[in-house]
Parts: sequence; C-alpha cells; structure tokens
Amino acid sequence: MMGREFQRYMPEAHDHLRQRPSLWSYTHLDGWLLFLLILLCGFGLFVLYSASGQDMGYVTRQAIRMGAGFVVMIFLAQLTPRFLGRWAPWLYVIGVGLLVGVLLFGVGAKGAQRWIALPGFRFQPSEIMKLVLPLTVAFYLAHRPLPPGFKHIIISLVLIGMPTVMIMKQPDLGTSLLIAASGVFVLLLSGILWRYILTAFGLAAAALPGLWAVMKDYQKQRVLTFLDPESDPLGSGWNIIQSKTAIGSGGVSGKGWLSGTQSQLDFLPESHTDFIIAVVAEELGLIGVMFLLTIYLLIIARGLVIAARAPDSFGRLLAGSLILTFFVYVFVNIGMVSGLLPVVGVPLPLVSYGGTSIVTLMAGFGMIMSVHSYRTMLLK
Repeated sequence: MMGREFQRYMPEAHDHLRQRPSLWSYTHLDGWLLFLLILLCGFGLFVLYSASGQDMGYVTRQAIRMGAGFVVMIFLAQLTPRFLGRWAPWLYVIGVGLLVGVLLFGVGAKGAQRWIALPGFRFQPSEIMKLVLPLTVAFYLAHRPLPPGFKHIIISLVLIGMPTVMIMKQPDLGTSLLIAASGVFVLLLSGILWRYILTAFGLAAAALPGLWAVMKDYQKQRVLTFLDPESDPLGSGWNIIQSKTAIGSGGVSGKGWLSGTQSQLDFLPESHTDFIIAVVAEELGLIGVMFLLTIYLLIIARGLVIAARAPDSFGRLLAGSLILTFFVYVFVNIGMVSGLLPVVGVPLPLVSYGGTSIVTLMAGFGMIMSVHSYRTMLLK
C-alpha cells in the first residue's frame, strides 16, 4: 500500500523539483549566451589594448560602452516579444523620420552625412534601424499567413527598401547592406517560395550595371581595389595589402601579444577598428583567430537554437534574423580584411573599437534573450 502511494506521489514531487525557478528564469537571461558574450568582450578588450598602441584610454572607453550595452541587453530581455512587436510600427515611423532628418539637417564628417547632433552628443539613426527593421518586418509577417504571398512580400520589400535607400544616400553602403540583409533574412525565414528567391537573384544580377552607375567614386574605387589591390599599392590598395601581410606573417602561433610589427609600427591602418582581426592574426596567429571564430560560432549556434525553439512565428523570425545579421557582420569584416570582399567599413562585432554599434549589437541580443525567456515562461 505504501509502495503504491509512494509511486503515485513521486512524479508530482519530481515535477515540483524540475520546475523550481532558476537564476536565469528570474533575470530572463540565457546563461550560455551571456557567458559567451562576456568572453567575447573580454577577448576584445585584450586585443584592443595592443591594437590601440597600448592606450588604456581606448580600452576604458570601450569597456564603458560594453557595460552600457549589457545594461541595455538586460533591460530588453525583461520585455516580452509581444510588447516589442506592439511598438514595432511606431519605432519604424520614428526611425524613418530620423533618417529623413539626417538627409535634411544631419551632421557631416569625412564626406558623409550620417549623424544628428543634439546638445552634448550626436547619434547615428541608421544604427537604430538595424534593430527596428527586422523587428517591424517580423511583426508584419508574423500576423499574416506563412509562407507569405506575393502581396505581403512586396510590402515587406517596401519596408526594407525605404530605409536602405536613405542610408545609401548618406552615403553609407556598408550599413545599408547590413540593414537590407536583416530584413531579407526575415523574409527567408518566413518560408518564402523558391521561385521568388530565384527571381530576386535574377533581378539583382540584372540591376548590377545600374548599381555601378549610381555608386559614388570612392565606392567604385573600393571595388576596383578589391579586384586588383596591387594596382595602387601606395594609395587605395595600401590597406588591404598591409592587412594581408599582417595576417600571413602571424603563422600558426603568432608573433606574441604586443609584438606585431605591422600594427605596432603603424603600417596597418585602422588597426583598432575595421582591421583589428589582422592584429589578432599577426600577434596570436592561427590559434588566436580560431579561438575567436569558435566564440563567434558558438554565439551564432546558440542564437539559432533559441530561434528554432521560439514559441511563435514572431519570435522565430525576430531571433533568427538578428543572429543571422550578426553572422553577416563577422563574415563581411573578416572577408574584407582578408581580401575576399571589398572594403565596406563594417566593424568586427564586439572586438573593434566603436560606440553606437556595440550598444546596438547588445540590444539585439537582449531581444533574442527576450524570445528565449518568453518560451521558458510558457513552458512553466
């Protein structure tokens, strides 16, 4: 009798222990993703100290921005995906309005007009669209039958195209491509039919001559330099030549931290920003690069797992597009530094020295954690 009673109540006791709230359920954070992001930021500060010429000022400012990014990430992780989606249309309208403001009265620097100046600081509205655009397209498609029909695809492309064109006019080709990619990833994850994908590839190929015609002179020069950097070794080809020299000279184990010649002797331009992966390759070698790539791959894998386990279409589309955009950041930066892609000014995520981009990236991970925590709450 007692044995039967024990068997009867034991599953309930087991379920009670299994559903005991954990630290991560209280904080709405994903422990694995948080650990990997802290590890990546720590490695980034370690490399930045050498890449900046051992300037602690750069490291301190970067650490402060990373701290601000973690605060934003934790805050957004507390919000439910439903709350984020409800605000998506309004945020999109505000973001497009700010981009119009940049074109009308924005602040220029180095031939580009990308900022809006306010008393005491300035900010770059295009960074906001890196989050707002995939959020808006995901919200729109999640409330329609999937896979989307032709009408909804066209509306989604209009939503993607408006901010993309305005950012290209600033001009900022790299950011505009990243923002366009974030919206296109939402469409791909929505299960768009293959005939639409193949048609899009055909139209894109046909539009290449027209794109070349509207590109700025410096953008055309970047493409020509990519195809033949040795044609102007002391001019436009200098950056990529020095970058590939630094990468190749590192070998397997590297020259040692703080011992790189290309970076420490200032042969490598922008060594603390866009070309910082070349510093990693020269000083830490293939081992250091593989360590960094492993962290990136684990972050991307964890993000894809969270997206795949999302409880609804909106969470899946949002988390999936954000983590795939993060992948594009990594792929494009490493590709352009190694000479596999044209230089488009895309920083290496959470390693390159930067400001707004760090906070934007961490905000994206906050949204991904929001999708994860919402799923956890539903399973309770």
